Amino acid sequence: MRSVSEVAAPSSDWTLAASIGLNTNILEINLVNLILVLGILFYYGKGVLINFLENREGTILNTIRDAEGRHKEATKKLQKARIRLQQAKVKADEIRINGLAQMDREQRDLVDAADKDLGGLEDSKNYAIRFEKQRAIEQVRQQVSRLASERALESLKSRLDNQLHLRMIDYHIGLFRSMRNKPN
Repeated sequence: MRSVSEVAAPSSDWTLAASIGLNTNILEINLVNLILVLGILFYYGKGVLINFLENREGTILNTIRDAEGRHKEATKKLQKARIRLQQAKVKADEIRINGLAQMDREQRDLVDAADKDLGGLEDSKNYAIRFEKQRAIEQVRQQVSRLASERALESLKSRLDNQLHLRMIDYHIGLFRSMRNKPN
């Protein structure tokens, strides 16, 4: 096997390709080629790689700064949102309390109105009962009076004959005369 220095030796030491012959050891040739390619890439690509890495570093730093800025902005927005949420909760509690108080007032008003209506209905009922009672009493009185008049008339008709009738007339005429003759 040949050393690396022999392979990398200047071309002056080499004779024509026909005199050298072909190297059939693929592993040996590939290693030399690989070392040469890496050396060339390192020499010429070092600047490009450094520029690429610096650009990448700058991009990453800018991304981190932007992320930190967005994080700060999001934190501020979160704080504002939390404050608004607290205010909304307080407002919701006030609305709920006011709603419950309003509901209680309306319930009391409805109960009072129902009590007032019930009292009015009770008064109306009592008035109707008194009215019907008085009407019934009046009807009974009229009926009793009518029956009494009818019985008295029947009694008078049965007892009243012509003589009694004439005596009654004479008696009343005498009462009228005595009233007329009395001095005032």
